[in-house]
Amino acid sequence: MSRATPLAIVLAPGGPRPIVRQIADQIRLAITTGELGHGARLPSVRALASQLLVNSNTVARAYSDLASEGWLQGQHGQGMFVAGQQGRLSQTERRRRLDEAVGAFVATIVEIDLPPSIALAAVTAALQDLDARRVA
Repeated sequence: MSRATPLAIVLAPGGPRPIVRQIADQIRLAITTGELGHGARLPSVRALASQLLVNSNTVARAYSDLASEGWLQGQHGQGMFVAGQQGRLSQTERRRRLDEAVGAFVATIVEIDLPPSIALAAVTAALQDLDARRVA
């Protein structure tokens, strides 16, 4: 039996995004950047819940969501593993999610009264960092 790959997940309990989304998003990012490769075994639901100090149902829901999107696959009695095709979403779903994320981002920028140029620079830097992590 392969060992589970440790996950470095940082939660923001008071943040605007639900904890289950934060967990799923960070696992997706780890897969996208290659931190978690194809076939990597994830920690058990109980182990990750204990590490993050959250309810096991929260981790189970994040894993379930990722599995239904194609990012993870469960193997009975073995655990959850990174799937081979990493959940390629339809173009329509990708666009819907992009629009949702952009809308939330713009609302936050307006709420904190940040100039668009600073917001764009921050997004550009974050995307460049993501590209650098993918290459490394």
